Amino acid sequence: MTGKTSRRLTASALACCLALSLGACGGGREYTVPKEACGVPISEKALDPFLVDGKKLQVLGNPLTTGEGNCGIWVDDWLVVNLLLEKVDKLYDPMDDSEEFRFKNRAEMADLPFDGLGAVGDFNAMVSTQCAAPDAKYAIVYVEVSLKSTGDATRRRDHIESFTVDVVPKVKKALGCTA
Repeated sequence: MTGKTSRRLTASALACCLALSLGACGGGREYTVPKEACGVPISEKALDPFLVDGKKLQVLGNPLTTGEGNCGIWVDDWLVVNLLLEKVDKLYDPMDDSEEFRFKNRAEMADLPFDGLGAVGDFNAMVSTQCAAPDAKYAIVYVEVSLKSTGDATRRRDHIESFTVDVVPKVKKALGCTA
């Protein structure tokens, strides 16, 4: 091996080491996930697929317990999950033609572990459920995730559905729903 070739290999090896070490230093999650967000307990496990690397996690907006809440979970400057709640006087079917505009690739959420109707799309979900609270008979919970969410659409939809199924009963409890 000539001295010139040896220097090139050494320089290449050093450049690779430097790139790997810089990659290891930057990125990652430098924040902690709160046990509660938007006025309800949040499962870190259910939220995890939507979290991105960053320094700061913030919860901004109105708690869902206000009854007309719109609340977002942000990492740095990225909205990773948005939760919206509406109290209504009738059960809206997310699979009805009038709700199609809300979704990309809408599919029914079958076998919900609570009374209600649900649908999931590539980046969102909608669940309409009985509430029987003093100021509304039903609640609609919308979950939207960032377009920056990684992974294939099938896995992302599974994660959206899991998060939604986890959070809706907590929203109902926080609202004082009796049904």
